Amino acid sequence: MKFTKMHGLGNDYVYVNCFEEKVAEPEKVSRFVSDRHFGIGADGLILIQPSEKADFEMAMYNADGSRGEMCGNGIRCVGKYVYDYGLTNKTQICIDTLAGVKYLELMLKDGKVSQVKVDMGAPCLTAAEIPVTADSEQVIHAPLVVEGKTYEMTAVSMGNPHCVIFLEEDVRKLDLETIGPAFENHPRFPRRINTEFVNVIDKSTLRMRVWERGSGETLACGTGACATAVAAVLNGKSGHEVTVQLLGGALEITWAGGDMPVYMTGPAVTVFDGEMKLPEELQ
Repeated sequence: MKFTKMHGLGNDYVYVNCFEEKVAEPEKVSRFVSDRHFGIGADGLILIQPSEKADFEMAMYNADGSRGEMCGNGIRCVGKYVYDYGLTNKTQICIDTLAGVKYLELMLKDGKVSQVKVDMGAPCLTAAEIPVTADSEQVIHAPLVVEGKTYEMTAVSMGNPHCVIFLEEDVRKLDLETIGPAFENHPRFPRRINTEFVNVIDKSTLRMRVWERGSGETLACGTGACATAVAAVLNGKSGHEVTVQLLGGALEITWAGGDMPVYMTGPAVTVFDGEMKLPEELQ
């Protein structure tokens, strides 16, 4: 199987061009290639496929093999891949995902894509659709008890579910390996949850760490950064344009509010191309 290793702010995936390659069991292949000791090493697998409703389709799988609806860092890399590898010559493209069709603006440097601006669509705040179990239609600054401690959460879907937690304590000192799984598998989240732990630096700057369902802590999460910016606006903690600082770097997020789309701008990087022989049971 030929592949390309790419990352957006250290959120790395194995990308396969399914115009040329066939992946028979992507759930199992994702678990295999994501292993950082016996595989390639990644946060998951992303397949670039033909689409009947958009220029391309992105099928994204987490490191544990579960299918993800959407990946903000991943979709920027898909945009870079299809342009840099000659699948398109357009700098404005659309990509179909399980979270709907997303629209990308590709920014070039020396003939290659260096930055990508993504129209991530409008956030969903309806509890039942996120989904999160709640007594109210929306979950904004609401209590959540995790292992005996009460947090204040804001629930947002950016095509996939997010729980945003604003903290006074330095998020860089959190033991996410311990508390992350407790949030991910909390009974109030029927499809598990991605959790963002956030410090407000100022009205235009947020610091964030993320525990992603199916992958654990990652260096960056694009949809999580968008959900965090939305939550910050809803809670009066930031303006409508913010820089979200993640372990792997920074993303620029803009949201005008209401049912307006969230825009995310950030880098996409190709690490290397490769070819590997899959075990017989995965071929």
